[in-house]
Amino acid sequence: MSVGGTSPTGGTHDPGSGPGRDAGSGPAWGSPWARAHRGGPPVASALLVCVLQLVGSAGAARHQAPHRVPLDPLGYLLLVLGPALLLLRRRHPGPVVVGTAAVTLGYLAAGYPYGPFFAAFAVAYCAAVRRGRRRAAVLSLLAVYAGHLLLAFAVPRRWLRGAGQGLGFWPEFGVTALALLLAAVAELLRFRHEQAAARYAARQAARRRRVDEERLRMARELHDILAHSISLIHLQAGVALELIDDRPEQARQALVTIKAASKEALGEVRQVLGTLRDPDAAAPRTPTPGLDRLPELAEQARHAGLAVTVRTVGEPRALPTGVGLAAFRIVQEALTNVIRHSAARRAEVLLDWQDPTALAVTVTDPGPAAAPDAGDPAGGGNGLAGMRERTQGLGGTLAAGPQAGGFQVRAELPIAGAFDHREGDG
Repeated sequence: MSVGGTSPTGGTHDPGSGPGRDAGSGPAWGSPWARAHRGGPPVASALLVCVLQLVGSAGAARHQAPHRVPLDPLGYLLLVLGPALLLLRRRHPGPVVVGTAAVTLGYLAAGYPYGPFFAAFAVAYCAAVRRGRRRAAVLSLLAVYAGHLLLAFAVPRRWLRGAGQGLGFWPEFGVTALALLLAAVAELLRFRHEQAAARYAARQAARRRRVDEERLRMARELHDILAHSISLIHLQAGVALELIDDRPEQARQALVTIKAASKEALGEVRQVLGTLRDPDAAAPRTPTPGLDRLPELAEQARHAGLAVTVRTVGEPRALPTGVGLAAFRIVQEALTNVIRHSAARRAEVLLDWQDPTALAVTVTDPGPAAAPDAGDPAGGGNGLAGMRERTQGLGGTLAAGPQAGGFQVRAELPIAGAFDHREGDG
């Protein structure tokens, strides 16, 4: 499929024809080619071709008299008319190549001197091929070539102005070679144009993919931070409201927990938002969360009424930053789901280091499931989807579902260093 001028439906489009063109018919409007060619008619190139035809043909006329008709006002008009049509070649490449072919044939039929009078047609031909008007271009080239042969061999010379219009048989091989060369150059330019457009489109797609991946990563971070902290604050606020009259000391402890959780959440949100505003900013002041913060996470869950037991199997090892962050967020989200959606008051976190290439993280609660709050959205939230995306982003797997009356989340995270670049620091 032609990138430079063929639409996905099989038709042809002009990349410069306006906003209605197909997305696949040419380079995007932001491409370097488009920025250089969307400012208006190509006046400079048309003027250059006009000067070339006028000066070159006038110079050639001095060496061809009296075999060719001297240039007169009509001849100069034809030499100017072709370049004038080139001003429209971006918006109307098909009609322009046909028009310049007609002007070229008229110049030949009038018997004017040979010279670079074909330059306008050559430029129009290349522009038409590049913009997908190959049929109009090829038919125009064949018409010019056939007309030249007809004038050189078939038409009686007494019908033409001047004498000696023909070139003879052998020089026609040179004309044929020029026609083939023009066709080859036009195809080469079209191919290079399509390659440049394809490279630009690939760069743009890669840039959009990187932006989307970064946006998704930030969304996961914000979801995990806010879901855990707000759930904890919500529960502790309810406890404080119930106990503030009868047991003010316990209510005070709940408010202290709310203050600590909100302060931590604000700090992590500022860190994420700072990265969004300035990706090249200095390193964050707080360390990236990892498994070393599991005791802190268990303490927060205890304040929310959930007893968390952390067990380790095998010998712990140092983790790449991205893997440690993913493991921490998975445990955090799983405990948040237990607090919000389960009637269980205890949960177990198991870290399995027995596989030298992967870390298995399992969070289990005995259940049963709690009745949903009136304010909870139907169908649940994005917690499980976010955990699965984190795991898959590292090349691991995640399984979550009912287990012996309760619920279990198990993630297997590869710990090879090659995967560390896939997950940022948050």
